[in-house]
This record gives sequence, C-alpha cells and structure tokens, in this order.
Amino acid sequence: MANSILKTTATVATAAFVAFSFGAVSSAQAEKSVWNFNIWGGKRAFTAGIESLKTDLEKAGGGDFELKINYGDALGPRRQNPENIRVGAFEAGQLCVGYYPGKLPLLSVMELPFLLPRDLQQRANVEMEVLQHPAIVEEMAKRWNMRFFGPAFLPAYEFMGNKRIETTADMKGVKMRISGLNAKALQVFGAVPTMVTAPDGYNALDRGTIDSFGFPYSYAFGAYKLYEVSKYVTEGLGMSGFMCLQTVNIDAWNKTPKAVRDAVPGAQMSAIKKMITAYTTADKKWIPLFHEKLEVVKVDPSVRAELASGAGKIYMEWAKEQDGKGRPGTELLNYVKSVVAKHKK
Repeated sequence: MANSILKTTATVATAAFVAFSFGAVSSAQAEKSVWNFNIWGGKRAFTAGIESLKTDLEKAGGGDFELKINYGDALGPRRQNPENIRVGAFEAGQLCVGYYPGKLPLLSVMELPFLLPRDLQQRANVEMEVLQHPAIVEEMAKRWNMRFFGPAFLPAYEFMGNKRIETTADMKGVKMRISGLNAKALQVFGAVPTMVTAPDGYNALDRGTIDSFGFPYSYAFGAYKLYEVSKYVTEGLGMSGFMCLQTVNIDAWNKTPKAVRDAVPGAQMSAIKKMITAYTTADKKWIPLFHEKLEVVKVDPSVRAELASGAGKIYMEWAKEQDGKGRPGTELLNYVKSVVAKHKK
C-alpha cells in the first residue's frame, strides 16, 4: 500500500514537472516577438535593406525575435499596407508615399521634383534625418499607429518605354508613369502622368497603357524586366521618385525586446551600405544589357535643367496647400532644404 502511494505520488510529481516544463516552453514561445513584413515583388536590390535588417535584428534578439519577410504582397495588397499596419493585421511593411495619395501628406515633401540629392549616400543621409523630424514622426504615429524603422531609399529615376524622349518637347501627349509631385514637373511640358504600381509595369507597357515608365535606374527596370517590352531608355534625366521607407506598428515595436530596439540604429547603417552595394552591383549587370537591347537616349543636362526650372513654383504650391490645412508645410520644406544643403557639402 505504501509503495503504491509512493509510486502514485511520484507519477503525479513527474506529470506536474512535465506540465510545468511544457508550460514554460509554451510561455517562452508565446513571448517571442515576430514582425510579419509585407512587401511587393521578389528579392531585388531594393530589398537588400530589409534583408540586412532581418539578419542584424534577429541576431540581436538572440532567438527572441523574428522578422518574417513576405514577398509578393503575400499578406495583402500593397495599397492597403498603412491600414493593415495600423490595425495590426501584420506588424510591419514597405511603404512608398506615392502609392498613398493624401495618406502621408507631410512626408510627401520628399517626393518634390529635383529636391533630393542624386548621390545615393547623400540621399540616404537626408532621408534618415528628415524621418526624425517631430512633424513626420507625429504624422505616422497619430494617423497610422506606425513608426519608421528601416531605410528604403531609391536611385534617381529614368524612363524606359516605347516613346523616344530626348527633349521636353518629346513629352507632349506621352503617358508617363511617375509619382504625383514629380508628375507636375512633366505636366508643364504636356506629359500625361499615369500612376501604375511597379508589379503592373510590364503589362502596362506591353499593352500600351503606359508609353514610358519612370523607375529607379537601373535595378528596377531589370528586376521587373521592362526592357523586354521597351524600345528606349533615357540616361541623364535623373528625376526624383518615390519616397520609400519601412514601418512597424507601434504596439508591436513596444513589445519587441529592448536588445532588438537598441540594435536598430546600427542595423540601419548596415542596411544603407548593403543597399548601395546592391544598387551598384545591379548597374554593372543591367546597364550593359540595356545598352545592348535598347536605344539609349542621352539627355543633355540643359533638358534636365529645363524640367527643374519650374520646381520652385511646385515647392511653393505644396507648402501653401499644407499650411492651408493647418500643417507646417513651409516650415518642413525649409527644413528639408537645409538638410539637403548640409549633406550636399
């Protein structure tokens, strides 16, 4: 009888220990911080930044953090990323301001034509500084419950398509894909700006929905194979394009291990280096191919200057519109100009 009681007690104790052990494991697993990150398209030079951040932040997390990159809009339509991040449908995602007209009005200052530097390191430096401005931080936090965590700067834009563009006169009546504020510089010369998302570019050119597609040169044209359905590509326009960034839901950020959050600044610097390397490597691959398969139209600097000549008026209109809606448009524009001047020295 005594032996039976001892065996029963031991069994119960063992079961309790096992249950406690599994409970501890489950609890530990439950506490693991996971960011599901949504981005359109597949792996390419543009994604080198988020892939670098994944490596560095997961290392800092020591097993308590995971950044899951979901390519090809696997978690939802790219045009709904702000809404989905806000409500926590997924924790993080890629944003490009031009895809969301009116949703990030102050941050759209970064898409004003010919405002940002063409040099990649300089552009990255400007973006990183401007994204810390209190008005920008507040715009993302109050309206979208999100914060910036990763850089996603882009090279200057050129045009590829089936209309030859060498002068501003060549733009008249041409359906050109470019973001909203940059589009104003082209409209002055009779272009017909039409917004098409990156993954839809191939079919748009192939079907004639778009005559000429503005894209970061050169990686994007290669990544989306637009050269297969084009005859011409420009070199020398060097227009501004989308302002892109990687954001995370604030609630998810606050639940993330401190070691991971502390590692973000260093991981951002590493991501910038990786992106510049990826863009440079892409140029070595794609530019020779474009020169082989397409007519390369060398745009004279005077043509770019002509396009840029009306930029000041566009800047003033943007600032006035923001001021009129109670936002610090003029203040922010002047701040961005000062940051650009500082980093161009």
